[in-house]
Amino acid sequence: MEKVLVTGASGYIALHCITELLKNGYAVKGSLRCMNRENEVREAVRKEVSDNNLEICELDLLNDEGWDNAASECEYMLHLASPFIVGEPKSEDELIRPAKEGTMRALKAAKKAGIKKIVLTSSIVAIAYGHDKKICSGDDWTNTQEDVGAYTKSKTLAEKDAWNFINADENKELRMTTIHPGFVMGPLLSDDTQGASADFMAKMILGKFPALPDVYMHISDVRDTAKLHVQALKSDESDGKRILTTSSKDYHITKIAKIAKDNGFSKISTKTIPTLIFRVLALFNREMKGILKNIKRGSYSTDTSPTVSIFNWEPTPIEKTVSDMALSMSEILKRKRSN
Repeated sequence: MEKVLVTGASGYIALHCITELLKNGYAVKGSLRCMNRENEVREAVRKEVSDNNLEICELDLLNDEGWDNAASECEYMLHLASPFIVGEPKSEDELIRPAKEGTMRALKAAKKAGIKKIVLTSSIVAIAYGHDKKICSGDDWTNTQEDVGAYTKSKTLAEKDAWNFINADENKELRMTTIHPGFVMGPLLSDDTQGASADFMAKMILGKFPALPDVYMHISDVRDTAKLHVQALKSDESDGKRILTTSSKDYHITKIAKIAKDNGFSKISTKTIPTLIFRVLALFNREMKGILKNIKRGSYSTDTSPTVSIFNWEPTPIEKTVSDMALSMSEILKRKRSN
């Protein structure tokens, strides 16, 4: 049974990747920064599949300890671990340093262990920001010389380091594909609501947004994204490619809100806050300051034709993606209220 090292195992996408791997007959070694979250991971996975072939290890993006040992028993690696905070950090190095160093630790451990292929989770933010292209593809890169925000910069720079590492290997012993989701939505497997999309959906359902920013979003279904991670492991055609898993068109945030609201969540607002007012409020709120970068970017399309061609991909309809997440989050909020 082939084994896959999955870093950042407690993450939203990672949990779906782990269940998809186990369903497809792989053994999984999932890494956590702190082992006290092991039970949470196992409980989440068991909602979908047996966790008999899942083991957990401890790895830190900023510490060399354990990486070589974790990779040595595996044939493949999914590197999903990456720092994230809602809003802009006080210092961009809070995100950039662990993103870059963690990526290099993963790649060096993979190469040393003779791993066949690594699939690295990047983001649409490493492609579509710092310029004004109206159609973005895997050939495009975010311009980090512009004010794109710390998270966007961290994902872009970490991915560039990864490709530089891969391309410097003359023997091409380690193959790599990068996966580029947009704003990831869909059902949650754990009750952790700290991630960007989970936090957004929870606050929206609870009526904490009296109005929404004038922003467009490229949506990725978490189940699609996980399946494409797993399919990329054995796809020679995807080697050396940047795979977009976003909706080809973007959606105004009020469209997302309306889909969720139509599932019976009456507290959700579909009103838009004027951008001028939003800019003033963002002066006093780091979370809103981070959203300003998306408002500035405006609407654009993505070329997902390579993803469709290589993987015969049929994206999950946005209505199902958003509805499933809203209903999933509603159940989580009910459980939290009863505890």
